[in-house]
Amino acid sequence: MEVVASGLQFPEGPIAMPDGSVILVEIARGTISRVQPDGSVEVVCETGGGPNGIAFGPDGRLYVCNNGGFPTFVDGKGRTRIGEGPDSEVELGYIQAVDIATGRAETLYTEVDGRHLSAPNDIVFDAAGGFWFTDHGKTWERQRDHGGIYYAKPDGSFIEEVIYPVEGPNGIGLSTDDSRLFVAETHTGRVRYWDIASPGKLTSPYGKGTRGELLAGLEGEQLLDSLAIDSENHVCVATIRNGGITDVAPDGSTIHVPTGDVITTNICFGGDDLTTAYITGSLEGTLLRTTWPRPGHKLHFSPE
Repeated sequence: MEVVASGLQFPEGPIAMPDGSVILVEIARGTISRVQPDGSVEVVCETGGGPNGIAFGPDGRLYVCNNGGFPTFVDGKGRTRIGEGPDSEVELGYIQAVDIATGRAETLYTEVDGRHLSAPNDIVFDAAGGFWFTDHGKTWERQRDHGGIYYAKPDGSFIEEVIYPVEGPNGIGLSTDDSRLFVAETHTGRVRYWDIASPGKLTSPYGKGTRGELLAGLEGEQLLDSLAIDSENHVCVATIRNGGITDVAPDGSTIHVPTGDVITTNICFGGDDLTTAYITGSLEGTLLRTTWPRPGHKLHFSPE
């Protein structure tokens, strides 16, 4: 692992850009930032709240799962950390769209069917131009929200709750042909999947008998964060406490790739052949880089 940049304030959501830079979020800072190849960092947009997963949409804007923000504190090593506090210290989340040229942020969605979103977390676009996203839910002083999985259109005209409840849904991704939806559950350490019939629709209605198939469940206390899909439909999921990326093959077998940061939060693929993996280490506040054994899967609407 090579350190590209340090001093980031809880980095997440990396996107590799054609010019060699990486756009990511700094959750504790409330910004979308750009890391240049030399490690310098510039702010693209001050989103407020807690920007989490991001993805480019068909209109060239950056779509943001904003978790609303969490209380932060500075630890003994001077690192900005995210904490948990009583109800009055946190805000509910929303979906934003950001013009990266101007830095202007627009709030698209705050609720579904009259129920306010809690903590939107990660996002992926399909070929039709709609996006799936997870709502992780917030942890309160003595209770935790249920999470859910949603589908929406980027013009602000449509949002639907598709799967609910889910235990701490976090990372989300689509298979290379858009036929399967993968989701990582943080607290259970499981990766589940659902088959897709058409954009935003599952092959079977969600219910007691269709809670998703289990692709993999990790042993011990390993928490799962965000993920990316590679060109062979391996689910590459950031793993907390065991500090690294867990590569889950289509048959459910796993290989763990350590990063040295116990709060490893996300991965994306870049470079000319998509074999360069960029990984966010959120305890140490670093953007890491390494070579992956397979090319990543090129996301829909990725910048050319």
